[in-house]
Amino acid sequence: MKRLPFLLCAVLFFSCKETAPSDKEKIERVPTDTVAPESTLAALGITLPTPSAPVANYVKCVRTGNLLFLAGAGPMKDGQYITGRLGADLSIEQGYQAARLTAINQLAVLKVELGDLRKVRRVVKVLGMVQCTPDFTNQPEVVNGFSDLMVEVFGERGKHARSAVGMSALPRGMAVEVELVVEVGK
Repeated sequence: MKRLPFLLCAVLFFSCKETAPSDKEKIERVPTDTVAPESTLAALGITLPTPSAPVANYVKCVRTGNLLFLAGAGPMKDGQYITGRLGADLSIEQGYQAARLTAINQLAVLKVELGDLRKVRRVVKVLGMVQCTPDFTNQPEVVNGFSDLMVEVFGERGKHARSAVGMSALPRGMAVEVELVVEVGK
């Protein structure tokens, strides 16, 4: 009887085949809760841009207690928004990439506000708005571009509550706009 656990361990040990992980697998296997988010961004080849100035009478971020409320942001790169309607002008994959770019822009706002993304304790709530045709119903798949990057960067701390809704129009014609609430530490 005493040999049974040993035999089971031996069978499991010798039945596991070790293979060299690809670069992508290495990144995915790293527990991002113990890695600096900036290191994860670098490993993903992402450089945070300088946040643009607000386009109206508001601020990009408001802190109250240990919560940061980030104003809606869109998929801007090099001073230009990704524009168009999902279901007419853009595919779900293009919308996903627009939402991912929006996540990068929101991370840049957080970096300016906090100085160090390790201060993010939890991504709490995401409101994703998708400019789309009335019959388009794949808003969640589009906003996954934002959510997936939050989880890649922050691990379990990046998992959040979320709404993904369709809009007939968004400011400047942008395809996606996302608001964000984040809990921060000291």
